[in-house]
Amino acid sequence: MATADQVKALVRSHAEGDDTKFYSVALQVAARAARGGQSHFAQELRDLVDSLRREQPKSANRPIPVAQPRGELASLLSVSYPQTRMADLVLQPDVRARLDRVILEQRQQDALRSHGFKPLRRLLLVGPPGTGKTMTASALAGELHLPLFVIRLDGLITKFMGETAAKLRIVFDALSETRGVYLFDEVDALGGERARTNDVGEIRRVLNSFLQFLEMDEADSILVAATNHPQMLDTAMFRRFDAVIDYPLPTAEVVQAVIKNRVANVCLARIAWAKVKSAAEGLSHAEIALAAESAAKDVILGKRESLTTADLLAALRERQARSSH
Repeated sequence: MATADQVKALVRSHAEGDDTKFYSVALQVAARAARGGQSHFAQELRDLVDSLRREQPKSANRPIPVAQPRGELASLLSVSYPQTRMADLVLQPDVRARLDRVILEQRQQDALRSHGFKPLRRLLLVGPPGTGKTMTASALAGELHLPLFVIRLDGLITKFMGETAAKLRIVFDALSETRGVYLFDEVDALGGERARTNDVGEIRRVLNSFLQFLEMDEADSILVAATNHPQMLDTAMFRRFDAVIDYPLPTAEVVQAVIKNRVANVCLARIAWAKVKSAAEGLSHAEIALAAESAAKDVILGKRESLTTADLLAALRERQARSSH
């Protein structure tokens, strides 16, 4: 059941009219109940919170954060309440299947815990820039109706390395106190190889602290770490995650899906997809989407009726030229 502090927090947030804080604490109560074996009550409470959120009007249809970091935590985390869903991502089938499994286990975590199992909740996403790693964190938060907390490395990593370890503790305390999706982007800044010859003792101590916090982490939150440079990570990092998911550059089929998804409101003429796919080779999902957007804008501004193969090829070649610099 709820702790004394949680009951006080519920009363205080109700008195202040802070619905987002009220719901956040209610979900903490549900998580505590689930851990105590009261899975039916926990699920009823989660369902009630979800129902009340859906009924609550959204001001100007803008995302509303479930919790707002305060004090020193505000300099370490930025928070949002994403509307992104998995359907908004264009991913290869194997990547999508692994993410769908994470969502399923999170939604059915009470059933898993009742049999002594823990749901997947620590994910390491690796791959080139623009392949959907950061957007995945938003989609997970959106699907599970959780706030997305992005760890601000500029606030976390200071020239005084001893402070960094102390700030890491604050972040991991937040993981336990407020359930959400926590994104450590460019995690190689924290998890670099300990054996690098140009490393210093303090930096290694920061990595060791990060590894220890990961090892001791028993929160209900989802921790997502992303990197464009997996080869720079210390090998011990990989063992601390429940799943390591590789995000490759898009295949030919994914190229076509990305373009169609991005220009869904623009008429496509008879596109020579083989030529388009060839021109997009080596580009990331984000670069292909930007090229498709640019081509679609040209059609609209030129008052033309449809997007052509020539439009797409020109835009893709421009992105290729930019990415080569």
